[in-house]
Amino acid sequence: MMFWIVSGAMAGLVALLLVLAILRRGGADGSAAFDVQVYRDQLKEVERDLARGVISDSEAEQIRIEVSRRLLEADRAAAEGGAAPDGAPRTLSAVMAGLVALAVAGGGLALYARVGAPGYLDLPLAARLEMAEEARLNRPSQAQAEADAAGEAMPRPEADAAYLDLVEQLRTAVADRPDDLQGHMLLARHEAALGRFDAAHRAQARVLAIKGDAATAADYSDYADLLVLAAGGFVSPEAEAAVGEALARDPANGTARYYSGLLAAQTGRADVAFRIWRALLEASPPDAPWVPPIRVQILPLSQVAGVDYVLPPLDAPPVGPTAEDIEAAEDMSPAARMEMIRGMVSGLSERLATEGGPPEDWARLIRAYGVLGRRDAAAAIWAEAQEVFPDDINRVPILRAARDAGVAQ
Repeated sequence: MMFWIVSGAMAGLVALLLVLAILRRGGADGSAAFDVQVYRDQLKEVERDLARGVISDSEAEQIRIEVSRRLLEADRAAAEGGAAPDGAPRTLSAVMAGLVALAVAGGGLALYARVGAPGYLDLPLAARLEMAEEARLNRPSQAQAEADAAGEAMPRPEADAAYLDLVEQLRTAVADRPDDLQGHMLLARHEAALGRFDAAHRAQARVLAIKGDAATAADYSDYADLLVLAAGGFVSPEAEAAVGEALARDPANGTARYYSGLLAAQTGRADVAFRIWRALLEASPPDAPWVPPIRVQILPLSQVAGVDYVLPPLDAPPVGPTAEDIEAAEDMSPAARMEMIRGMVSGLSERLATEGGPPEDWARLIRAYGVLGRRDAAAAIWAEAQEVFPDDINRVPILRAARDAGVAQ
């Protein structure tokens, strides 16, 4: 209500000023009539001054001539201003003033109704961050997300009877051998091929249980992928946990980085999602599986994040050291190799300071400073990263790197 009161008062004030300006301009004949009366009064004043002996006859005559000349000009201006029949200039001014007032008040209201958000509350940054965190903490579980997505599931691919029979035999076999690692890995792959992502992620969960501490980043990212597919593209808390495990083992895992950005986008953190996806897109080869979905979504995301972003061409080289750089480094002397590493670390540090980057880049920088023995720089980057990435999922790879560098517990 306060918004409408203030906006209405401002619109009314602007309209009033414009109307007064128009009416004053249209009422020029009134000003001329006033001048006529003033000059007549001046002529009477000259006669009184002459009678009192204040001025001489010659001075009085000169004043009469000048005032009379001005009186004639004012009288002619008054006659011209009122020459139109029925006071047309004043009527036209009044009509124009009404139209201007209507345009200011009505036009402003119509424009706001079209491009504004009537009834929408103020959303300062702190409130938006709080809402995003609340959305992340209170989002549906994997089971709820799968139930919600059941009615919108994509049609499953067709398969011949022989293949379906083989998969059924595989299901029966692994049911009798719950610790058969190879069997569960095959089952997860074939269930996914049939579009049965719920069964596939259950088989992959069993793979993780069998492997235990030996499970790799790829194992967890595959699990997260199946969870998201089963939930219709939604990153559930269970998928978030799997992404975190994958990034803890390999901060550069592309699948996990993609879903980390997707989670941020789904919970109102377009700024975080854009940073993650931009770095991933610009560092990935064109045939990486996450490149097409990022290219489709990153431009609208950048607008929400307030960034003017231009998609790199598909054939743009990845950002970062190439395979040739790495191969060349193997033939360098230790001193030359260390100098190259320092140059790369300096470039990464400058890019993060000016453009920002995903958690994986911050982790890489902390780990690099640790290798170079610059614990003070690693500690400073770790402290800054905690402010940039308040979400636990984004801190996982950074915390691991900080521990490896000896600057975090």
